[in-house]
Order: sequence, then C-alpha cells, then structure tokens
Amino acid sequence: MATKAVIAIDGPAGAGKSTVAKALAKVMGYTYIDTGAMYRAVTWKVLSRNIEIADEAAVVAAAAATISFALSDDGQQRVFLDGKDVTSEIRSPLVDKHVSAVARIAGVRTALVRQQREMARAGKIVMDGRDIGSTVLPAADLKIYLTASLAERTARRYADMVRAGYQPDAAALQADIRRRDEMDSRRDNSPLTRASGAVLIDTTGKSVPQVVEEIMALCRQEG
Repeated sequence: MATKAVIAIDGPAGAGKSTVAKALAKVMGYTYIDTGAMYRAVTWKVLSRNIEIADEAAVVAAAAATISFALSDDGQQRVFLDGKDVTSEIRSPLVDKHVSAVARIAGVRTALVRQQREMARAGKIVMDGRDIGSTVLPAADLKIYLTASLAERTARRYADMVRAGYQPDAAALQADIRRRDEMDSRRDNSPLTRASGAVLIDTTGKSVPQVVEEIMALCRQEG
C-alpha cells in the first residue's frame, strides 16, 4: 500500500470499529483517528453546558472546538476537548443517548469533517466512524465496512459499559442501539451507509486479531 496510505473503517455501533481500527493502526505503525469520539466530545460539551440540542445554532457554535488525541504512558488513547481530557466523560450513557441527535446536525458535521480531513492530510492513518469512506475520505486507499449481529453488538457495548463502571439495562441498551442505527442510517446529512468500493466484514463471532488479519490481507492485496 502507498506510503501515504489512508484506511477508512465504517460501521454501526458495536461492530468493533474502534477496537479493530486501534489494533490495526498499532500493527501498521499508523495514526488512529476515532471520529466517533469527536462527535461524543461535542455532545458532552453541549450537555455539560445545558445547551438544548434543538437549538442548532448553539450546538454548531459548540462544535467550533479544538479536539485532539494523545497516547498516555500506558499506551491508551486519550481524547481532549479544548485542552481538557474528556476520555471517560464521553463514554457515559447520557452521551450515548444524545450523540446521534447531535451528529445529524449538518453544521456539526461540516465542522468536524473539516478537522478530520486535515488530520488525514499527512497520511498513514486509520480513521473510523460512520461516514468516513462515503463522505469524509471517499478517496481512501482502502475502505472497510464492519458489521455484526444486533445481539453481539449489544453484548459488546454492555461489557464496555460495565468495565467503565456503569450498570446498563441490556434490553434498554439494545433498543438504544437499534434506535441509533435507524437515526444514523436515515439522517439527511452523511448517513451511515456502506461506501462504494468498501469491503464488507462481518465481525460476529470473530476475535479482534482475526478481523485485523483480514484487513491486513486486503492491504497486502493492494500492494
């Protein structure tokens, strides 16, 4: 694959995008960009400032923020919003509930897509999200669409939240994931979809190393 290779990974909530993208970037020595965390950061900012999501102008103004990523000493990626570490805060159930509503606002997407494209300019990146291959980086060298059964995606998200110290209701969590799927797929601006040329990989029942190896095999095919 070319020196300035760009890999785009899309898919619904719980498909394994972030985990796979992070592992792939580590193996390849690439930079990992979690665009979902960027939308979560804006959502957290909106909620923490008691901004009404219905007030789109105020939400778009909040999206004019500086979002950056950095590795901690233990190798974990940290997310910073206007200089503040919000890594833990953006994974709360409250952010989960509202992030799709914030992400569907055209002005928010315009602001963050601009940042994402700038981040990708140097190349050698793995970027994951819901519209990377279709909208953000349509000329990516390799486009992947990850999916998994709703039951497995719910189980993964449930385990993540328990590890983070939350006690979610499994049925409510599954309903929320289904709702997010519908909102993300039906929004007018950059909906969740399998981009033209994207390779479909179903991660149901597969380990992270297995999925990473599938993608690495595709990279080798691309030369």
